[in-house]
Amino acid sequence: MPKAFLIDTTRCTACRGCQVACKEWHNLPAVETKQRGTHQNPADLTPFNYKLVRFSEHLIDGVVKWYFFPDQCRHCLAPPCVQVAEDYAPGAMIQDDETGAIIYTDQTARLSAEEFEEIRESCPYDIPRRDTATGRVTKCDMCIDRVKNNLKPMCVTTCAMGAMEFGERDDMLRLAEKRLATVKKEFPRASLANPDDVNVIYLLADEPERLHKYAIASGLGKMSRKDLFARLARPLTRLG
Repeated sequence: MPKAFLIDTTRCTACRGCQVACKEWHNLPAVETKQRGTHQNPADLTPFNYKLVRFSEHLIDGVVKWYFFPDQCRHCLAPPCVQVAEDYAPGAMIQDDETGAIIYTDQTARLSAEEFEEIRESCPYDIPRRDTATGRVTKCDMCIDRVKNNLKPMCVTTCAMGAMEFGERDDMLRLAEKRLATVKKEFPRASLANPDDVNVIYLLADEPERLHKYAIASGLGKMSRKDLFARLARPLTRLG
């Protein structure tokens, strides 16, 4: 049975404990950043930050409101990145049958710069990042080493506000619907972000675009007819 996260943005206080815990568990190096007039740090996901708490400010009815969005890979049920990568480097990106986790392996280093860009463009949430030193493509791996040993991902374990839950996908979907019904009283525009398509289910406190440009799936993952025919023709081109 696939596993799933539930991330409730109505409970997130942007303490960034999840962001730090992820970095520490994966033994990721520090990255030098610059102050850009926001508490969000770093400015975006990097090859060494698989999780990023995004900050956004909006003036609504004369009142400044602050929104927090703990961004990470959604572990899509039908991952476009895996489908595209399979054309170029079979096995470089895989979907774990037991957990549903999308895993990027060391084989991603075989991808050319152009192939990586195509993979990134296929992601409707703009998640994949590449380490230019090693060529490896990186992102959240669901802490699969922990999950396989009946432990929760580090970000979930660390969250002090109960904004993150993890478990069987069906259980998380039921919990998400129950929680949504509860928060609607205080957050009337609250919604679930693409719950039928992903294993990371966000409960959004407000309209999606107020939290993050890619809070819900963008059109990036959709192929044009030209791209579709080009992909279908690749095997024939290689044979020729």
